[in-house]
Amino acid sequence: MSQATVRGSDPASTSRPARVTAEVVEEVRELIARDGSLLTPAVVAAALRSKGRPVGDATVLAVLDVLRRDVVGAGPLEHLLRSDGVTDVLVNGPDAVYIDRGNGLELTEVRFADDAAVRRLAQRLAAGAGRRLDDASPYVDLRLADGSRFHAVLAPLARPGTTISLRVPRRRAFSLAELEQAGSVPPEGARLLRLVVERRLAFLVSGGTGSGKTTLLNALLSAVDPSDRLVLVEDTTELRPDHPHVVGLESRPANVEGVGSVELRTLVRQALRMRPDRLVVGEVRGAEVVDLLAALNTGHEGGCGTLHANSAEDVPARLEGLALATGMPLAAVHSQVTAALDVVIHCVRERSGRRRVSEVAVLVPGERGRAVAVPAVSFPADGTVVEREAAPVLAGRLQAG
Repeated sequence: MSQATVRGSDPASTSRPARVTAEVVEEVRELIARDGSLLTPAVVAAALRSKGRPVGDATVLAVLDVLRRDVVGAGPLEHLLRSDGVTDVLVNGPDAVYIDRGNGLELTEVRFADDAAVRRLAQRLAAGAGRRLDDASPYVDLRLADGSRFHAVLAPLARPGTTISLRVPRRRAFSLAELEQAGSVPPEGARLLRLVVERRLAFLVSGGTGSGKTTLLNALLSAVDPSDRLVLVEDTTELRPDHPHVVGLESRPANVEGVGSVELRTLVRQALRMRPDRLVVGEVRGAEVVDLLAALNTGHEGGCGTLHANSAEDVPARLEGLALATGMPLAAVHSQVTAALDVVIHCVRERSGRRRVSEVAVLVPGERGRAVAVPAVSFPADGTVVEREAAPVLAGRLQAG
């Protein structure tokens, strides 16, 4: 079957070619594949005539459009990825394609002919990045050539069919001023975050999936002194700060032969040899936490990263779990955390889809030496600023910095 049937407009598109059925597209595709012909309007018209199909200009162009999208870019998802404001494109089997433009998920009118069409698209995208996607290796996570983050799981592991998740990279980083204008952080909160960066405090941006952690970190890194050298370490390149001196390192999975992988932890160690003024780990989620904490405890001020956590108070427990998995002793984990990290900036995503900074907490030693994150400033949804119990501690660290 063809990748998709052309079906009129959807929330992210305004114009479409004439309608053509999947059966017509499939017939033309098979003929062209069998003959080995180049994909041109004349070849499409000839294939339609050989099957006794109508050969009007609109039909030829519609079939040509579908077939080109079948082999170029992200196929029928391409126009969604290129639509203004789209941050995510999600395919839940052949009959449900969603987009996110910052206001929650929206169902589009894009449909695939069947699950085999979704599977073909996922396999082609994976193959284009040199990765294997089949029944023996039924899932993949990678970065496409245009910078989009691509994840897929084949059916029957995924229900109701093969799933595709595409995270669209922003063309440029938002500034703190723009986040302030968008209501993601109040003016006083933006000033506070600028001070955190200027005073070279070490911090983590925490939050759930899609809460705006990377967007905020991009803005904060864009506010770093232009004379500083930023070395970014990421699994998949997502950070693109507006800064004149950025060096990025990206991990690499094993190839189809199972060799050639480069882990994030290895890259953190390499980054330390590259004279970073600011060491940045795009997402802390594994053994690299040990090397990051060690680096921040040995004179690398202003280091930062993101971490998945339900709240700022949960950050020490998340770091503990990651570090203990490497064999690091419990007491050492907590002493390293409190010595290495100054601040946690927590982001939330409201049910409406709005992303905002909800609080700033400081990391301090608690009972039995355990690290705890104590709220210093909260930013309720109404735009106010509320000082919390650790506000004096945060003020002291900003003054000392």
